[in-house]
Amino acid sequence: MSNKTEIYSDDDDSDIMSAELASSEPGSRVSFFSKVFKGDKVVWAIFIILCVISVIEVFSATSTIVYRQHNQWGPILRHIMFLIGGVGIILLIHNIPYRYFSSLIFILIISVILLILTPVIGTTVNGAERWISIFGFTIQPSEIAKISLIGTIAFLLSKQNGENDSTLFKWMVGLMVVVCGIIALDNLSTAVLLFGVCFLLMFIGHVELIRLAKLMLGIALFAVLLVLMLKIMPASWTEKGPLSRAETWKSRIDNFGSHKQQTEESYFTITDDNYQVAHAKIAISNGGLFGKFPGNSTERDFLPQAYSDFIYAIIIEELGLLGGVFVLLLYVVLLIRAGMIARKTQKLFPKYLVLGSALILSVQAFVNMAVAVNLIPVTGQPLPLISRGGTSTLITCAYFGLILSADRFGMGKSKKKSTDDEAADHTDDSDHDTPSETKPDDVVREPVGLEDNVEFEIIHV
Repeated sequence: MSNKTEIYSDDDDSDIMSAELASSEPGSRVSFFSKVFKGDKVVWAIFIILCVISVIEVFSATSTIVYRQHNQWGPILRHIMFLIGGVGIILLIHNIPYRYFSSLIFILIISVILLILTPVIGTTVNGAERWISIFGFTIQPSEIAKISLIGTIAFLLSKQNGENDSTLFKWMVGLMVVVCGIIALDNLSTAVLLFGVCFLLMFIGHVELIRLAKLMLGIALFAVLLVLMLKIMPASWTEKGPLSRAETWKSRIDNFGSHKQQTEESYFTITDDNYQVAHAKIAISNGGLFGKFPGNSTERDFLPQAYSDFIYAIIIEELGLLGGVFVLLLYVVLLIRAGMIARKTQKLFPKYLVLGSALILSVQAFVNMAVAVNLIPVTGQPLPLISRGGTSTLITCAYFGLILSADRFGMGKSKKKSTDDEAADHTDDSDHDTPSETKPDDVVREPVGLEDNVEFEIIHV
């Protein structure tokens, strides 16, 4: 890995802010929305479209909640309030220079503490202790841990210089094992998803392949050992305690991997084991090509998590196969657009921050869709920004804010650098004959602001 000279001044951010303020002065043709909603317009468009789909489908899919609460507007108004709060989070985050997000490592420490406390003081919902009530508000610590871990991994990757790669790799793997290990005790699918995204981010971050290969081998051996343990584990061990979710993992793996010969009657019989998957298949079958139109779903009254885990099946039932493909393409376009933003961003930290945020959103969406169409076992992952949720909706909006922040400040400084280099070329032609000349492409600017102020001593392990 080649070492790169990193030069950057805080004045660049002020120049970007000054330029934006100048464009918003009286007489400017920039609209109000352009002044408020800054950053990549495609990302903003995807966000708005997902919000519109979310409001329509959650309003349709929450019929069971409406029946229990005897309140037609309560569930959807709650969801709209979280979406409005999420817009506020995006507007806040996308106005903060990306280098300040290197402090996510401190949020990671807090989230680990909350994860440890969750089994003790947590609230049980649907048989899982994943929430903590604080001052009347219910939060999900695993969602906070996800965004803070991705930000921390992006920061550590940006600090590789060829000499400290081994130490930083140990730190990254250690953090991933600790955080994902704690999450896995009650939410294995989230832990696997988070570990996989961090692994992809390390691959993108030019971590040596030999190290990644050893890590993959260790993961494979652990997975085989885990499956064997689930097979031979006595049922009494899983009745309560930290292994209470092991029986759920075992049943889902057994049901998905079962290839027993079934009669036609047994295949079409809905039981407790295949209840969710069977009704999801019925919803998809009912949708056809064009769907039954929003509000006309019948399976929303049968699927236990129609507004969350299986909302994609409801989308296909009401909007048809075309609607399902459209939603899938939205997440694909988001991932592609994030790649384009990262490619144009010369600074390493915002580059990895954008890619990590887009990967966690898109991969989680693909997992949710794969569950709905029975490609993989049931995981319990919501569809980002579309499924009904509280903490998950706000954190999803925070990912969008990180992408827009990196786009604004990262790409803006790249453009300014190119302009300065062109001006220097026109005013001083004699520099071309200087042997010690440094080509612009060889210089990568990285902030010297808070990102360096929060540097911590790397302990060799």
